[in-house]
Amino acid sequence: MEVKKRTAIRSMEYDEFKNNDYLERMVDELNRDGAGIILSTIDEVINWGRSNSLWTLNFGTSCCAIEFMALGAARYDMARFGFEVTRNSPRQADLIMVMGTITYKMAPVLKRLYDQMAEPKYVVAVGGCTISGGPFIKSYHVVNGIDKIIPVDVFIPGCPPRPEAFYYGMMQLQRKIKVEKFLGANRQKEEPKEEK
Repeated sequence: MEVKKRTAIRSMEYDEFKNNDYLERMVDELNRDGAGIILSTIDEVINWGRSNSLWTLNFGTSCCAIEFMALGAARYDMARFGFEVTRNSPRQADLIMVMGTITYKMAPVLKRLYDQMAEPKYVVAVGGCTISGGPFIKSYHVVNGIDKIIPVDVFIPGCPPRPEAFYYGMMQLQRKIKVEKFLGANRQKEEPKEEK
């Protein structure tokens, strides 16, 4: 069964409908897979809920953490974006936000916190010190980027970054979560068959 490529939209020609990239992808996916309609819709609903209810574990060691505190105030109300809940336990968090200088003495603690988080888990590196070592890049005791310790999903540059940059980075993470496959065929693995 083929899906019609030319959609019947009243008073609008097909060529005038400019924002149709996602529709074209959906039509291609339906023509290719066919049976993944329900799972794809459930994936979208689950990922929408997950992306708009991120629970953050804050790992702040210096001035970037102070800048993050401005997000909770009235001027930069982070509740509008769905990530106002911060947790003190890694077992309740979806996301670890690393802000500030990470020394080699703190690196095992950061790795342990990351390992204690449940899957799916995400990491946001905030500020120049976290991303590359910042002004302490040639120091003997500072880790030159936490991506050497744990995998990072989003980098938010700045020294310290403005609240708008925090929001932009968090919205990029939300976009990344929204396109993940949660129940679809790409995520499921086939069990090896036993020989008799």
